[in-house]
Amino acid sequence: MTALALGACGGNDKTEVASTASAPAATATGRHNQADVTFAQQMIVHHRQAIEMADMAQEHAHTSDVKALAVKIEKEQKPEIKTMTGWLKSWGEKVPEGRTMPGMGHRSPSATPSMPGMMDEQQMRDMTHAPGKAFDTMFLTMMIKHHQGAIDIAETEKKQGAHGPARTLAGDIITTQTAQITQMRKMLGTS
Repeated sequence: MTALALGACGGNDKTEVASTASAPAATATGRHNQADVTFAQQMIVHHRQAIEMADMAQEHAHTSDVKALAVKIEKEQKPEIKTMTGWLKSWGEKVPEGRTMPGMGHRSPSATPSMPGMMDEQQMRDMTHAPGKAFDTMFLTMMIKHHQGAIDIAETEKKQGAHGPARTLAGDIITTQTAQITQMRKMLGTS
């Protein structure tokens, strides 16, 4: 455990990346700034909505391709939420509840749409009630917008963050979600 904490402080990127998923609290003891806190808090809220959308797709999607993409999104983002939650706790910062940022009140209508790519409650309800192929089109269109918002948040972290593992995660999010946007655009073209 001591080696992981020292590795995180020493700036060895390979140690930080390898240990991020397995020991989030241990790697989070290194240098961080407000940009890192904001990134983790926003991305947790952002990921939770993506998972909520993915859950809807499991029940309502018309095609197996959309369902498979939804499963992939959920599998990737749940561990990232766990990692970022560990960082926030180790830094003594608030972990967002649900889809609300700390200090914004419980499920405030302004809490989610203010972040890039977040859907409002009406959009989420509309997607739930969309039938068959219309659901798939709506899911893909909204998830593209959602991913673009996550990329914006991650790019800010890459520019302003100080915590190596958070900046690495931001880079991973940019890479993964850019590839998924390309995939979803192709799916929209063929659906």
